Amino acid sequence: QVQLVESGGGLVQVGGSLRLSCSASGRTFSSKGMGWFRRAPGKDREFVAAIGWSDDYAASVKGRFTISRDNAKNTVSLQMNSLKPEDTAVYYCAALNNMRTTRVANMYDYWGQGTQVTVSA
Repeated sequence: QVQLVESGGGLVQVGGSLRLSCSASGRTFSSKGMGWFRRAPGKDREFVAAIGWSDDYAASVKGRFTISRDNAKNTVSLQMNSLKPEDTAVYYCAALNNMRTTRVANMYDYWGQGTQVTVSA
């Protein structure tokens, strides 16, 4: 079993930056593909970024967000720059039991509880 705990959310002004982190339990983190998803109020959950053998980004965040991982610390991070009001959402970290890079939420085996990001105009 893997537990994921997100941190780093908060309130930021338009154009600002935040860095989300996700800490994973267990000793097999380096063999897991990781992803970030978000759910805005009244909307479905959507893919944001993923990192496995490669990395991938949603078109809406490409060039502004960067996903990275530190296998020594069992963490995956999401650096978010040039934030927009439409980035406001609860952000979730997710993990796969393999190194696949995927946008498909139901392929992920483990999920965190989420962290709120609010971008004010």
